[in-house]
Amino acid sequence: MKRFFNTAGPTIRQDHYHLEPLQRVDWEEIQHLIASKRYFVLHAPRQTGKTTTLLAMMKELNAGNDYVCAYANIEGAQAARGDETQGIPAACDAIVDSIVRFVEFPDLAAWYARIKSETEPQHLLTRLLEYWAKHSSKPTVLLLDEVDSLIGDTLISLLRQIRAGYAQRPDFFPQAIILCGVRDVRDYRMHQPGQEVITGGSAFNIKAKSLRMGNFTREETRALWLQHTEATGQIFDEAIFPELWEDSHGQPWLVNALGHEVTWENREARDRSRPISLVDYQQARESLIYSRATHLDQLNDKLKEPRVHSVIARILSTDDEDAQGLNMDDLQYVEDLGLITTRPSVKISNRIYQEVLPRELTWPTQVMIANQEQVWYINKDHSLNMPKLLEAFQQFFREHSDSWCEGFDYKEAGPQLLMQAFLQRIINGGGRISREYGLGTKRTDLLIEWPLDPEQGMYGPLQRVVIELKIQRGKLDTLIQDGLKQVTDYQQRVGAEEAHLVIFNRKKGVSWNKRIWQKEEKVANQTIRVWGS
Repeated sequence: MKRFFNTAGPTIRQDHYHLEPLQRVDWEEIQHLIASKRYFVLHAPRQTGKTTTLLAMMKELNAGNDYVCAYANIEGAQAARGDETQGIPAACDAIVDSIVRFVEFPDLAAWYARIKSETEPQHLLTRLLEYWAKHSSKPTVLLLDEVDSLIGDTLISLLRQIRAGYAQRPDFFPQAIILCGVRDVRDYRMHQPGQEVITGGSAFNIKAKSLRMGNFTREETRALWLQHTEATGQIFDEAIFPELWEDSHGQPWLVNALGHEVTWENREARDRSRPISLVDYQQARESLIYSRATHLDQLNDKLKEPRVHSVIARILSTDDEDAQGLNMDDLQYVEDLGLITTRPSVKISNRIYQEVLPRELTWPTQVMIANQEQVWYINKDHSLNMPKLLEAFQQFFREHSDSWCEGFDYKEAGPQLLMQAFLQRIINGGGRISREYGLGTKRTDLLIEWPLDPEQGMYGPLQRVVIELKIQRGKLDTLIQDGLKQVTDYQQRVGAEEAHLVIFNRKKGVSWNKRIWQKEEKVANQTIRVWGS
């Protein structure tokens, strides 16, 4: 079987297009930390390539003459739900199996089976690692994966038992231990009786350094996809690569998933003599988003975490006032999860996440909006009648905004999310909506692309419409003038033929007759329609 894009599990060199794992980290620094007998953390967002990289480290270390190295995934101990009496033995079981498998230490299994029942859980891991180090012919190195999947007493005990043996390294404890997971150890938050919170940093204060695996670079992203061309001869339109970068910003799962979607799930593209066009890519992108694949679906669970909510809500609301009091630890935590970038500004980390997050937040609303049908808003030439659509939204917002916005988990961005849910309800299955927003931008920009030829669909001519959403703060005239400049700049940048500015008035006590209005403004011979809601 020929190689393909990997979207599940560690990379297998002979099966998958891949980048060399040890080139994705500072391998020289890691070798120095190991030689210096350090314990440290390697963390990265989910499905970034951590396990593949750890396995490559183990193989490289075992190929040399200096160490014996074992990799162990201890996620299975999560089932103990923080019960140390079950969690620690489960973690130790995984470590023993890995040592026996990877470094050929058959006596360890028999010794461990003998002492397991007679050793208290709070000492079992320490005894295990002492025995391995003491009887190994070389200094030992342990790579622990999915450490942050553990919770409560199990996690506290694991960290403290490692800390307890630290002073005995390397003769009677591992020379180096790498803890790997999504989060840095400082974000391991463990609740004790009485609601006391112990952080991983306080339970594991021997950490020398935290290393973070990044995404692919722009060049690496391109190089990975071109491995498909080298293997099959199938050519990608050069216009795809800038779009691929904006959609993924090198997030490894997204890069591979988009590659798989466009080269395999698109059945016509399985003919390798057929070049892959930009429209093929755009269709694949939409299919991936609509598929709600596991990686994308997991984002919805993250959105429910209070620390994630505190950051993402402020970005979606695009209001400087909502940015006040933002906790820097929460900001760093959400960045570590891969959901945002903080430089040069705080924003959602790639264009696909920008699409997926509001869709996930508004999905129940989209499917529950009644009495709205796509066909009502299509002109005879198959274009969208945007004035009619936005008038319908004004009436919908007037009737339902109070109850529907309260129903959102992200109430801070209620009007913006309700508008997007309404549009998505109409556009779904026909066109495409792209979104731009970021902390401090004071606006949400939407780009609607709608096919004018039903036969050709998105492969044919498109109607492009931009809509800018703003929350009313201060003087309305000033807000409109700022908004007109911003929406025309956005319109020119994306090449849209039509532009609208929607302003939400959230002030209490203002009647709906004063909130709901519309007017036209002229900007550089371009008519912009302004809507109040």
